[in-house]
Amino acid sequence: MAAAGRAQAARDRVPRIDPYGFERPEDFDYAAYEEFFSTYLVILTRRAIKWSKLIKGGGGVQRSMTVKRYIRKGVPLEHRARVWMGVSGAQAQMDRNPGYYQRLLQGERSASLEEAIRTDMSRTFPDNVRFRKDAEPCLQGLLYNVLLAYGHHNPGVGYCQGMNFIAGYLILVTKSEEEAFWLLDALVGRILPDYYSPSMLGLKTDQEVLGELVRLKLPAVAALMDGHGVLWTLVASRWFICLFVDVLPVETVLRVWDCLFSEGSKILFRVALTLLKHHQASILEATSVPDLCEKFKEVARGRFVTECHSFMQRIFSEPGSLSRASIARLRERCRARLLVQG
Repeated sequence: MAAAGRAQAARDRVPRIDPYGFERPEDFDYAAYEEFFSTYLVILTRRAIKWSKLIKGGGGVQRSMTVKRYIRKGVPLEHRARVWMGVSGAQAQMDRNPGYYQRLLQGERSASLEEAIRTDMSRTFPDNVRFRKDAEPCLQGLLYNVLLAYGHHNPGVGYCQGMNFIAGYLILVTKSEEEAFWLLDALVGRILPDYYSPSMLGLKTDQEVLGELVRLKLPAVAALMDGHGVLWTLVASRWFICLFVDVLPVETVLRVWDCLFSEGSKILFRVALTLLKHHQASILEATSVPDLCEKFKEVARGRFVTECHSFMQRIFSEPGSLSRASIARLRERCRARLLVQG
């Protein structure tokens, strides 16, 4: 009874809609979240003071070992857009191309591109009050513009499902169409090359690389996958193509993205390996393919991923060494294999 009372009290105190506009799910653990957030708020406040000192003045944020260390410990929401723009190179690109974003929106029309984007509008974050048609302002219009401009900017990619979720998060953080566009360009064009191209060769390569890393670091999980004939594309495609959006809790995704913009795509492997390693015992209990798929859904639930600060500490310790050189070698090998397979 006491536990039920505490749960109801927490439900009364914690807003039903989170700071980003998402409605909390029916099975949301309000008591566990309140307990976590009371300690996380102290950390956020301390980090905010340190960040304010680091970036005082109006200049951009430049890459450095100090900035990298600070980013790993968390970027407060009020500084996040500025930090992402600086470390990703998006700010430099925007400064070099004044007026370019508006010109893209005023350029030639493409009926097929517009239709593809429009089709996905209502599917983008139906659980977020800011993306609903009756919201004031409704972020669907901003999202449409960003995706349309990007499709014109990079016709080789155009629009690919998954980009709507990424651009949506960028808009929620930056509150700026133009900044969201340049950050999307940093991700699609530079940080995650060929993830969203028609062949999706970059995405397919990295899914294969994850499989190789699991074989090296978690051989029992790899053997179970092989035994059931389950491909990593079945498990990891949504993790990678949506960059963990709608997979991990919002604040955890944003903490991952802090490091993604700063350190590149290697961070995605760290997150995936940490999830798999932490839940290895549970995964190994799977006795069928549907069972295995359910286990993989479970790895992204619960306190382990909600408590984003300790989770981020784990991703830099649990997977062990993951050098750029070893990732590059694995990518080369997996890419060659995929090209041979056609």
